[in-house]
Amino acid sequence: MDAADHVEITERLIGAVEIVAAYVLVFLFAVGVFDLGLTIGDLILSGAITDTAEVVGLVDTVLLLFIVVEIYRTVVAYTREESVLRIVIVTAVIAVARRIIVYKPTDYASPDATLFTAVGLAVLIAALVGSLHVLRSAEDDGYLF
Repeated sequence: MDAADHVEITERLIGAVEIVAAYVLVFLFAVGVFDLGLTIGDLILSGAITDTAEVVGLVDTVLLLFIVVEIYRTVVAYTREESVLRIVIVTAVIAVARRIIVYKPTDYASPDATLFTAVGLAVLIAALVGSLHVLRSAEDDGYLF
């Protein structure tokens, strides 16, 4: 057995692990959707569905589920040897948006920490949206990433 045979075996193993990872993500998504349904049911029954903090918590959960879906799409695209750049940027946008939505200035020890975090989130979202714009423009011009 030469080195090429060993490489072939490891490539097949990596492919199998990627597929297992995809199945794990599908399972996590299904569990998350089920849990979200239970949470919504509990909020409706308790009357807390109109509480702002509870709604923000639901939005946070939904965005987390979107992140799981985007990571799944990344694994699938990677397995198919397709470009994952757009998927990774979109996942990052969702993650930062999630962080912005649940952002509470009162969670920070000082006004400086609050401001630093807010500015950091604004810079991150601007950079990611700018990256998506550049990527779309490049794709429109025929460049593939």
